[in-house]
Amino acid sequence: MTETNAPATLVRDIPWNQGNWRNAPVSVAETPAGSLRVEAVQGSDAWQKTSYGFERDSEHGLLRPFDIDTAVEVEFVADMSQQFDQAGVIVRVDEDHWVKAGTEYADGVLRLSTVVTDEFSDWSTAPVPGWQNKKVTIRASWASGALSIRAKADREEFELIRLAPWSPHEDAVVVAGPYLCAPERAGFIAEFTKWQVGPRDSSLH
Repeated sequence: MTETNAPATLVRDIPWNQGNWRNAPVSVAETPAGSLRVEAVQGSDAWQKTSYGFERDSEHGLLRPFDIDTAVEVEFVADMSQQFDQAGVIVRVDEDHWVKAGTEYADGVLRLSTVVTDEFSDWSTAPVPGWQNKKVTIRASWASGALSIRAKADREEFELIRLAPWSPHEDAVVVAGPYLCAPERAGFIAEFTKWQVGPRDSSLH
């Protein structure tokens, strides 16, 4: 990227075997091209209380430590076709404090989706039907008590989609990485193509 305030180029690829699965998926397979194909358990989800009343903490996250003043990016193929199929990046402290962002199929259309949870979950979405089956990158950058979430499809420029407060306790262990869920059905497979870390973004704009 050439624009002055663009997100910094991430400098290190993370091998899939450097993460640990929280809630094991049905299956995990690395392709000859180096991507990771993961099948979700039916009923897997992450949500806390708001509106629906239920608590879900069964998402599949491939996680490693995430430090302040760094950013994490996850690239995946946005191939979702049934209600609430979802994949992207998750940043997590515990069951009551986490942020997930990615694409999600909801009410007949693919959407950009971000959930910020501080005991209670919120949910923001925007339809992106043109992103279906494209490679989507979600980037989470942590600085100054906040997470900035950006997204793009293929070789488009990143767009800021969410700015959320993020100030874990000093002794909290923060982890992040690719995630997927399949709340409504069996057989959902997400293909992750890249996982990178590097310096945090220097600007929101």
